[in-house]
Amino acid sequence: MGLSNLGIFHTLIGVAAIVAALISFIKYGKIDLSKLTGKIYFYTTLITSLTALGLSKHGGFNPGHVLSLLVVILILAAYFLYSRKKENGKARYFENFALSFSFLLSMLPTVNETFTRIPVGHPLAKDINDPLIGKTLLLLLVLFIAGSVYQFIIQKKINKAVTNL
Repeated sequence: MGLSNLGIFHTLIGVAAIVAALISFIKYGKIDLSKLTGKIYFYTTLITSLTALGLSKHGGFNPGHVLSLLVVILILAAYFLYSRKKENGKARYFENFALSFSFLLSMLPTVNETFTRIPVGHPLAKDINDPLIGKTLLLLLVLFIAGSVYQFIIQKKINKAVTNL
């Protein structure tokens, strides 16, 4: 596979972030920063995104680095909303969206790198233009949209219940 030490560390931490996010989505319907899985997602995603800045297959600053910086901005914005705007129900909409969108963006290079490297010697996809990668990313986009709508509806109910107290 040809991974550097930084690449191996980046991959291991990234897998932890994905697992934490999936557990959080299943248990809570969102990445919840007040729960252990949300905290693990936040910190491992931050580390993964920052270590990605030191990785490059093609040399130099590239669109993957921009994606990493965008993910950092999204999770930091979500953390700001979580920690500083606790009583603002409207902030939860943006917090939920930012964390879910950060997960979607993180999955773009994850799918590409995984499908073009695994299994070793006979990867699932030849390159980024492989239809399998496109179909997988389309499925993730559909799940993101459906999940975002679900999160919006649930948050609206929570906000309404809080204002009716």
